[in-house]
Amino acid sequence: MNRLLVGLFLIAACIVGLAFYMGWFNLSVDKEKFKEDKNKAVEKAKDLGHQAKDKISGTEKSKD
Repeated sequence: MNRLLVGLFLIAACIVGLAFYMGWFNLSVDKEKFKEDKNKAVEKAKDLGHQAKDKISGTEKSKD
């Protein structure tokens, strides 16, 4: 039974791989959205870095 499932999985993987190779399926990436999300992540990382630096130096700003 396990051999049958592995065999079916391999056949399905080969068919999907062939379909992408032949261009039957297409994955597209929204480059603008990717850039926006990347910039947001960088800004958040910088903010967290500043917070950690402020906490270590003892100059943490109070959040009221």
